[in-house]
Amino acid sequence: MKLVYFSWVKDRIGVAEETVDLPGHVKTVADLLAWLPGRGANFADALAEPAIIRVAVDQEYATPDVDVTKASEIALFPPVTGG
Repeated sequence: MKLVYFSWVKDRIGVAEETVDLPGHVKTVADLLAWLPGRGANFADALAEPAIIRVAVDQEYATPDVDVTKASEIALFPPVTGG
């Protein structure tokens, strides 16, 4: 599965995208946001406040309960601000 990171999430993690094999217990967006911080200090820093992270599954905004098991791409980004 392809994970894509944007803005300061990308900066803190240190990569723009990566391909990962999700563990079997990661079934939903919420599971993913709970699992990622365990991958290292950079992930823990970027995802310290998972409630503010926005997620798109296959280019559609996703709520925490959305299934990720068949997704081909998941994007994580901070809240969008206008100006």
